[in-house]
Amino acid sequence: MTEPRTATGTHLRGEDWYGEDLGAARFVECTFTDVDLSEATSSGATFERCTFHGTRFNDSVHTATAFVGCDFRRASFFGATLDGCKLVGSVFSECTMRPLTVLGGSWLGVTIRGTNLSRLDLTGVDLREADLSQSDLTLTVLARTRLDRAVLRQAKLDRTDLRGAALDGVDLAAADLRRTRLDLAGAVLLAELHGADVDGSP
Repeated sequence: MTEPRTATGTHLRGEDWYGEDLGAARFVECTFTDVDLSEATSSGATFERCTFHGTRFNDSVHTATAFVGCDFRRASFFGATLDGCKLVGSVFSECTMRPLTVLGGSWLGVTIRGTNLSRLDLTGVDLREADLSQSDLTLTVLARTRLDRAVLRQAKLDRTDLRGAALDGVDLAAADLRRTRLDLAGAVLLAELHGADVDGSP
């Protein structure tokens, strides 16, 4: 049985890992510059405090993989699948994030500012304390997501589905709401943010 790849503090530049099975690989404080991970797969892998510059994750599939405290710059996730992945504390800058298939997982404290996230289905994802400022969430499904203390400043929530989402500490009034889909709890929160005194008594 082949041992999974492991590396610490390594700079990988221009590597071609197209279609490779990374299994439960472990990389710590590594830098991936212009690495091609298109159609690659991983399962239970760990990338800790790694930097990805211009890395291509196109059509790759990652299952229960952790990208913890990672920095993604101009990376492409076109057609990728993230199944039960942990992206805790990671930062995405100028990345292509759609189309993207997301099946659950923890995105606690991620920073994805000014990014096109429209039409993604993020149902049930843990997005607590995430910074989605100025991102386009048009027609994005955030049903039953955990958005507690998330930042949605100037985020575009045009027809975004927030039904069943946990919104404690979220300033919906700072977002651009247009036909946003809210359940009763969300509607009450929004009304209160606009100064309404909501009385639930008959």
